[in-house]
Amino acid sequence: MLGWLLAAFVTAAVGAVASVDAPSFYAQLSKPSWAPPAWVFGPVWTVLYGLMGIAAWLVWRSPGPKRAALTLFGAQLVANALWSWLFFAWHRGALAAVEILLLLALIVAMIMAFWHVSRAAALLMVPYLLWVGFASLLTWAVWRSNPTVL
Repeated sequence: MLGWLLAAFVTAAVGAVASVDAPSFYAQLSKPSWAPPAWVFGPVWTVLYGLMGIAAWLVWRSPGPKRAALTLFGAQLVANALWSWLFFAWHRGALAAVEILLLLALIVAMIMAFWHVSRAAALLMVPYLLWVGFASLLTWAVWRSNPTVL
């Protein structure tokens, strides 16, 4: 399990490098009234990365074919980390808005693949899917409200 948690939290660390100035950058952006305060993101993502690692471990230890499911897990980790770079480091709002849709598609595909291997693992990914769905809407709204910054 430690290896899968490490994979998830290494992804978090890669995203964190891109997000080193995120609190001050996020504070200067025009945001919709439903945008959460900056302090919410850290705890939420910590829980979600933990759930990702546990879910991947459940799939990995399950009998039967699992290569496709774990490949999708890896692909969505890459897309997850890339979003932070696009949005916070490179200030590419349009690309971040498109890329997060790719991330959503990868998460859906991963959940479907996980379901065939471990239903518990698939269910552990539902909060992640919901959060990234919310983050997609927020990315779009923030990008559209800050065209000169993003």
